[in-house]
Amino acid sequence: MITKALFDIVKTYDVRGLVETQLTPEVSKALGAAFVDVISGPGVDVVVGHDMRDSSPLLAAAFVEGVLSQGGGVKSIGLCSTDMVYFASGSWDLPAVMFTASHNPASYNGLKFSRARAQGISMDTGLSSIRDRAVEFLAGTAPYGDGVGEVESLSVLADYAAHLTSLVPLQGERPLRIVVDAANGMAGLTVPAVFGEARGIEIIPMYFELDGSFPNHEANPLEPANLVDLQAAVLRNHADLGLAFDGDADRCFVIDELGQPVTPSAVAAMVAKREIIRVRNSGETGPIPVLHNLLCSRTVAEIIAENGGVPIRTRVGHSLIKDQMKKTGAIFGGEHSAHYYFAEFWGADNGMLAALHVIAEVRARTEALSTIAQEYSRYVESGEINTTVKDQELVIAKILDVFGSRGEQDSLDGLTMSGVAPEGWWWLNVRGSNTEPLLRLNVEAETSSLVQSVRDEALALIRATG
Repeated sequence: MITKALFDIVKTYDVRGLVETQLTPEVSKALGAAFVDVISGPGVDVVVGHDMRDSSPLLAAAFVEGVLSQGGGVKSIGLCSTDMVYFASGSWDLPAVMFTASHNPASYNGLKFSRARAQGISMDTGLSSIRDRAVEFLAGTAPYGDGVGEVESLSVLADYAAHLTSLVPLQGERPLRIVVDAANGMAGLTVPAVFGEARGIEIIPMYFELDGSFPNHEANPLEPANLVDLQAAVLRNHADLGLAFDGDADRCFVIDELGQPVTPSAVAAMVAKREIIRVRNSGETGPIPVLHNLLCSRTVAEIIAENGGVPIRTRVGHSLIKDQMKKTGAIFGGEHSAHYYFAEFWGADNGMLAALHVIAEVRARTEALSTIAQEYSRYVESGEINTTVKDQELVIAKILDVFGSRGEQDSLDGLTMSGVAPEGWWWLNVRGSNTEPLLRLNVEAETSSLVQSVRDEALALIRATG
């Protein structure tokens, strides 16, 4: 039973499962031992960090036990955000693991693995081998070793904050008032460290108390209901913008001064332009590749190309995109889910760094954020709509059957259909979640009415079939 659970919780690019029934200390120990055998090797230190969930310290300790058993060492950075683990992995050139279930409810936990220098590990690049080796430990066909490696406890928070502000300095004459909703997640630790010395920036904190039960709202800023408190606080405090982080603080969502969301695509386009200009000003004369996943607005690719970059369309997923960052030499990558990847951050994702870019852009200009964001929001997006379905393949086949005659299709990630109607162009994508029993729908078009009609027709098919 426990080995079957391992097959259920190891996803395409991380591990995610229910604590106590699926992701137990026994499973975590086996994953730690397997990580050494498959990825790091004996005699190599592994960076281990964890979020504020009640289950995280115990699971991390069990993982450390597994690492030590196989002759590995551990550099424990304790309570941290996911991008702090990436910082430690990149700075120290060591493999790493982060214990977090990101935006999932408190009953979940998980692991995000990295090779040295924060390089992601997906099912295609080692995660399946880690899983299979862990199964052997759990089944008793592979005995644990008797290694006696050392555990060193270290803090990286101050160095992490200094590194980020060296990449995007918090300077400028324009004073800003910023409301930050940490959702009782790890941004409650990182935001004070990053903004503590910033002149002219007033941070108004919301839900900074670390609490893995998420007493105020879920730590998923992509769900509109989880932004309501922040939107009201931005208006109430006459703030210039608001920032919402997810549980492990690697994703950041932006609210303008009017209390309206700035789409992750608009943020990706803004940061892409800034990064292209930075690299070009540094003397680069060759192509400047920039990644965008297939669910980003068409605006993102247009902004990249208009500013002299080379847009490269990718699948969804942090480990997959990190692989592409390295393979293509991209300077930046953006996802519709508010993950933002930086070559200057070892190709890893960092929501805080994206937030610093947005703040720097606003401080450098006189317009309000709502006006600035309009430059990067040319079309109409539905946002991601999730539906629980029993048979994802059946539903996707039905979508193809109905929409297949209306335009082009591709299967880079799920099913993408694109076409032209009398009102203009449109595209839709349906794909299964890698971490939950959900089918995700995204639609974009030139007009609101066209988005609405395509969205409603696709949703009706999903709900009728699923």
